[in-house]
Amino acid sequence: MAELKLRLQIEGKTERTVTVDRDEFKIGRSPACNLQLPLAAISRCHARFVKTADGEWTVEDMGSKNGTLLNDRLLTFPQKLNHGDVVQLGNIELNVIFSSRSEIQTDWPTTFSSDIPPENPNFVPEITILRNAKELQQQWIQAGEQGDGASNQEKTIARLKDLVDIAKGLNSAESIEAIFSQVQKVVFRELNCIDRLALLIDISGTGKLELLNAAARDVSQQKNLAADGSWISRSICQKVFSEKVAIQTADAQTDDRFYGEESIVFKGIHSAMVVPLWDENKVAGVLYADGQLYSNDSAQKAEKDLSFFSALANIVASSVQRWLLSRKLRHEETIRHNLERYHSPGVVQQLIAAGALENGRLSPVEGEISILFADIVGFTALSERLTPSEIAELLNDLFEEMLYEVFAQGGTLDKFIGDCIMAFFGAPESQPDHAERAVAAAKGMLDRLQRLNASCALREPLQLRIAINSGKAVIGDVGSSQRVDYTVLGATVNLASRMEGICPPGECVVSEITYQLLQTPQGFQPMGEHRFKGIDRPVLVYQTKRNT
Repeated sequence: MAELKLRLQIEGKTERTVTVDRDEFKIGRSPACNLQLPLAAISRCHARFVKTADGEWTVEDMGSKNGTLLNDRLLTFPQKLNHGDVVQLGNIELNVIFSSRSEIQTDWPTTFSSDIPPENPNFVPEITILRNAKELQQQWIQAGEQGDGASNQEKTIARLKDLVDIAKGLNSAESIEAIFSQVQKVVFRELNCIDRLALLIDISGTGKLELLNAAARDVSQQKNLAADGSWISRSICQKVFSEKVAIQTADAQTDDRFYGEESIVFKGIHSAMVVPLWDENKVAGVLYADGQLYSNDSAQKAEKDLSFFSALANIVASSVQRWLLSRKLRHEETIRHNLERYHSPGVVQQLIAAGALENGRLSPVEGEISILFADIVGFTALSERLTPSEIAELLNDLFEEMLYEVFAQGGTLDKFIGDCIMAFFGAPESQPDHAERAVAAAKGMLDRLQRLNASCALREPLQLRIAINSGKAVIGDVGSSQRVDYTVLGATVNLASRMEGICPPGECVVSEITYQLLQTPQGFQPMGEHRFKGIDRPVLVYQTKRNT
């Protein structure tokens, strides 16, 4: 039994396709109608479609103000409907489509055309071709060899040369723009039926296709190609990408296999050809094209065009895969460079290998850490004696040496705060012995500085005050879209910063919590309870005397 669908158009632009789901279907401005069209030219109950006892469909005007037209003729009584008829209500056109729901097949047969003969002589029957992409790889060459005479074979050979030439050109193409430019030239030269071309790629590797490039045969129409790809059928592209099939449809609107695909209905998409960019077993994206893919072209020509387009996509896929790999390596190198400013090389390698980064960032999480502050003693007085360039040189030399001890214990540099080093242990990789590592780094820093002073390796002899506290903190990338810092936040950090102010020169102080976490706390002795600004409790502090 044929089902009635109405393709609704306003001023020639397809808005939607409506399925007539009852035997009497009313159209008008009133909400009580089955299809409400709230337009001034439409009467409250303008027209209705009725299914007769013998299964035929008729249309009649319901006494509307502006009348109802069937194929440009004013309706004065109910008229039988045929496939392809046009019903006009004001500035609304309804294209009549009869389709058999029994024809819908879940396995997507390779070729489809309507078996309902159109009685409207102006109606062009639709055709859709669907093929497994791998089977199309060489099919267009075979079709040429079996074609009509020498001219057909010459065209096939010319296309083969085009594929060879583009393969050579793509080997040297480094940017995605250069790749698409090569494809665009060949497509618009060899496939006259194509008006618009687009390249969509799964950049993130999550199956989400992103529009990277698009072009129109008519240069004047280039500006009409919306950057968001709103003119592209995402539903067809996604099917091609997911199932590695090639699709050419001369009228997607009337093909039951696209039934319910809103991107086709609401965007008014009719003719499209889409093939996957696949390299061996991996699909990187799709090539999408639309234009005048008329179904009255020979089936053989349609097959050959689809096969050529698919073969071209196979070649392009290798270049796209190389571009994606190069892009990934550059992205990872940028991430690595940024991470190495904060983490030891070993930690950086673990983060990248484990895929712990989301969009190149470490999302903030709560964890147990030990935080270390190391500050230069008497830096203000030092700054009065040295020039700004001499101070910068001195700090660079000192920080280079001290950071070695932090990284040697698997620590992370939070930041340099003037003459102060802020580092932490226990993140981003969990370190149960974070307190031990922090203390070992502090002792290593003091020992190294003592050797540097003895050898006069620095411009000035220096002393450090180091404070360590342990506890919970929030760790991760914090900032805006323009600037992000990997840092730690919380009361644990604030206390460590306050403790640095009471540390004797050349020594290290630790909080009671850090002291209790140490397996070998020898060498530390109580320094007494202290009160710090912003902390409402006394804190027991331990210090180590290095010269006794």
